[in-house]
Amino acid sequence: MEGESVLKLRSSEWFENENAELTFQHRSAMRAMGHNPESFVGKPIIGIFNAWNDFNSCNYPHKELVEFVKRGVLLAGGYPIEMHTISTPADFMKPSDLMYRNLLSMDIEESIRSQPIDGVVLLCECDKTVPGQLMGAASCDLPALQLAAGHRSSGSFRGKTVNYGTDLWKYSDDYKAGLLSDDDWKELEQSISCSLGGCPVMGTASTMKSLSEMLGMMLPGTSSIPATHAARKHAAEATGRRIVEMVRDNLTPSKLMTEEAFHNAIKLVAALGGSTNAAIHLTAIAGRLGIRIPIERYEELTEGIPLIVNLQPSGSHSMDDFFKAGGLRKVIRNLLPKLDADCLSCTGETIGDTYGSDMPAYADESEVISTLDAPFKQKSGLAILKGNLAPNGAVIKKSAVSPKLFRHRGQAVVFDGYEDMLARIDSDDLEVTEDNVLVLKNCGPVAMGMPEWGSIPIPAKLLRQGVRDMVRISDARMSGTSYGAVILHVAPEAIIGGPLAIVQTGDWIEMDLDRSTLRLDLDDAEIEARLKKWTRPEPQHKRGYPRLFAEHALQAPEGCDLDILRPNSKEEAKFVPPIVGRG
Repeated sequence: MEGESVLKLRSSEWFENENAELTFQHRSAMRAMGHNPESFVGKPIIGIFNAWNDFNSCNYPHKELVEFVKRGVLLAGGYPIEMHTISTPADFMKPSDLMYRNLLSMDIEESIRSQPIDGVVLLCECDKTVPGQLMGAASCDLPALQLAAGHRSSGSFRGKTVNYGTDLWKYSDDYKAGLLSDDDWKELEQSISCSLGGCPVMGTASTMKSLSEMLGMMLPGTSSIPATHAARKHAAEATGRRIVEMVRDNLTPSKLMTEEAFHNAIKLVAALGGSTNAAIHLTAIAGRLGIRIPIERYEELTEGIPLIVNLQPSGSHSMDDFFKAGGLRKVIRNLLPKLDADCLSCTGETIGDTYGSDMPAYADESEVISTLDAPFKQKSGLAILKGNLAPNGAVIKKSAVSPKLFRHRGQAVVFDGYEDMLARIDSDDLEVTEDNVLVLKNCGPVAMGMPEWGSIPIPAKLLRQGVRDMVRISDARMSGTSYGAVILHVAPEAIIGGPLAIVQTGDWIEMDLDRSTLRLDLDDAEIEARLKKWTRPEPQHKRGYPRLFAEHALQAPEGCDLDILRPNSKEEAKFVPPIVGRG
């Protein structure tokens, strides 16, 4: 129609270039793979980034789901191109999958930047896949949507429902305490993880895909669909349809993932009893857009936000129960009075309009999803502890801490590294009581890539006495499926000379969650004297990407991104397109 603006597709630089030689080269290359130019020229080309492999059971359903995404793209008038990235199977990547989150984001960013793509679908599920993809998408700022694979089914062990993740840690303690036999342990191995998909609890995967939906980067109502449900395929097709529309509307990540949207996401973490890893990932994603989230904001914004979701590890139910009770749509609807309802969802509507309508009643919903007026726990969210032991902050999940340990003073039992801890933690000669504070050093981002070693095992001698929680401190992370009085992400980390480096067995440590303090009971002069005598350990990584990560990784309160990937401002965050010329 006359006066109607015509969308200029980014891909036209490759396929409709004024330089006839370039157009010939690119169209010819597409023909070689069976892509007829008549089928794709002038249509939005959608890059579908698939992150499954044969090690990643969480992401494996995308091997099939991608075909439904393609169908949706075609039905909406776009043209799908499937692409593959590295995958981050948390079960297998050692010592830590966190460092590979950044590599995944680089893989996506550079693949988008350098190739003829107009919009992006990101196929995610496993813990670091979700934030890594969002980081890459944020850096490019082309229209993008995520599609989760969905959570796996709960298992059954001796007539009881068991969930991979939280129940694994509980039964591991029982096994170490002699309450499970070797035959029991083998039977549990065969029954706890009996289908594909992410962990069926509110661990890091479930937390991050919920936050993706809250940020407007996933279709409303799709983050909590089980992997085995037919609705997951319907969501895949709908995602393919919607991304084509988003390209035409130029609805980009920077218009969805605003500072206010990140504030909403932080509040959602508290309502869900979500993973401590969210503090690292949200900070990293926001940083790619030039948005800074001071670590203190995670506590300030969640003041007065109670726990309204009764899922493991903070509660008792599973993701299957969560879905049956109304899922994330129900949670966001109940949380709306605390949110900025003017933020956009990927539909182009506000979240107030998207989630504000009444929902039908669901079976047993009050046992799984509560309201702000009748929460499961009043204290939730992340406490940000500061003091002379963590000058730049440390993190603990309030909803997962035993109430008796909200305030604690105890003497340290120190492990200088993970191998030292493994060698001594279950020894009957270890001098330890439940009142001690277990301290693990040299497991932060620079030292080891920040693996999930922070949930230090309860010593076997104490497990046999019935102890199931005690205060633990480290510069590492822990699995989002874990629980307990575990203080994580201590910054600065030990290997770069943070005060954690000089803690000795027998030192007194005080923690107070209500006052958000973590203190080593030594005066400043003694801490300074010990630091002067301290010798930095040799770095573990001598070459390759792990060395690059160690040399450029930011500390936990800054999201553990690489400094070379973090813009200094929103202006610097703007996407720089490539020069399309002869290859």
